[in-house]
This record gives sequence, C-alpha cells and structure tokens, in this order.
Amino acid sequence: MDKIAIISDVHGNLEALKTVLSDIEKRNINKIYCLGDTIAKGAHAHECIKLVKENCDVVLMGNTDELFSREFTIDELKLKKEDALKRIEFNKSMLTKEDELYLRSLPYSYEFYLSGRLVRLFHATPDKIDGFIGHVDKLENYYKLFLPSKNTMSNKKADIVICGHAHMQELERMYNRTIINTGSVGNPIDVFRNTEKDGDVRNTTMCNYLILKGLLGKKYDEISYEFINIPYDIEKEISSFNNINEEDCYIEELRYGKYRYRNKIEKSLKERGIDVNNI
Repeated sequence: MDKIAIISDVHGNLEALKTVLSDIEKRNINKIYCLGDTIAKGAHAHECIKLVKENCDVVLMGNTDELFSREFTIDELKLKKEDALKRIEFNKSMLTKEDELYLRSLPYSYEFYLSGRLVRLFHATPDKIDGFIGHVDKLENYYKLFLPSKNTMSNKKADIVICGHAHMQELERMYNRTIINTGSVGNPIDVFRNTEKDGDVRNTTMCNYLILKGLLGKKYDEISYEFINIPYDIEKEISSFNNINEEDCYIEELRYGKYRYRNKIEKSLKERGIDVNNI
C-alpha cells in the first residue's frame, strides 16, 4: 500500500511542524503533501518554509501564503486599516525575497488517482483560496467542493477532495464521494465552543494531520483515511516569541484552541441560512 501524509496550516509554528515531520518519519511514510498556509500568525515563517520545501513532495498555496508574499502598491496600503498594516508588516518581515518568490510560485491545486479514486487537493475550495465550507454547512455547498474550476488540473468531478483552511478535522460522505479536512499542524482550533458542553481542550490543541493509504493508480482497491493527533511542546513554541503581532490572541489559540475571529465564521454561516444560535 502507498502511504501519503497530508499536512496543512502550519502557520509558522516550528515546534509543531518538527513534531509532525518526526512522527511521519517514524511511521515510514515517504510522501508528504502540504495544502498551504505555511506562514502567518507564528514566529517562524522562514524556518517553516525551509522545512516544508525540504520534506514535502507537493506544496500548494494557501491564502496567507498568497497574501503575505504579494507586493502591495502604495495605494493598496493606504486603504488598509492599521491592524491589517501591522499584520502585513510583521509577516513580511520574516520572509526573504526568495521565500516570497517561492510562495508566489506555488500551485493552487493538485490531483492524482489513488485506488481508482480521483483525489483532488486544494487549500480551501476549488474557487476561492480563502473560501469556507464545513462542519454545519448545507449539502449543496459541500457538493460544490467536488466540482472542477479554472484552478483545478482537470475538468472532472473528484471522488475525494482534501482541504485545510478550517483548522478542524472532518470527514463527510455524500453522493458516493468523500470530503476530508486535514485539520491544522500548527494552529488547531474548534470554532464551536460552549462552556457547558466543552470537553478537554487537549482534544483540540494537538497537531493534526492526515494519513492516506491506498494504491497509486486507477485500479479500484482498498483505501483508508487516518486522522493523526499528536502532542507537541506548546509552551516551548510560545517561549520563542519576541513581540509577535497579535500575540495574546495567538497564545489563546495555541493553548485553548479558541479561534480569535469566531464571529466571522458565524456571520458567514448566517448569510447562508444556517442557524448558529445553539452552537
């Protein structure tokens, strides 16, 4: 059987990335695909890019990779709010020119056949690099993830789609097809929180990644998906910070898995007619 480790959303968390790469090596997996967002939030963007380049067979572009490797015009920067300008300045300060060129060169999507299924990878959705679909969404929105777009390698519907971006592991089955979210290596969260219903935060804050097992090629055969959650030294990563942008928010995400922009997710779901009052 062929084994592929699929990682996503490292977000500059060096300690988490090193822990995941070590775990992948122990499991004798020699193929690693990365779904993007290697940078942003954390303090080690350059170091994480270096490790991803050295270890991953396929690397895709995430929304933060696209945003912070861009060259902004003066007019564009004038339109940015102060917090956005600080975010841009902080994340660009950690990148070399080579890093920026590398991130800009990354492909949007990748696909291959495994045990007869067409597997398509992208960071968020086929259409938007920062689109959000997942967990409590409408069936019609989930279905759109299987469809090709101008960003995909082929115009076929996928049998399996694997994405990141939402930072929460998920597997859904519909229409004889499968949707998987790998979760996040360096910034795992749970958007849906309730003080009366919440369990142990360690169920969320460990490193997340996916192992995909099957036979590469178009012959139908056995296939399996395994979610991996492994602990890493969160406090060691935090101790390496030196006046990083939005540090308090980021520390709360790392320690407690609480997303700083939960209201944005709620707004997005409400706009699509999804009731979030009882989450």
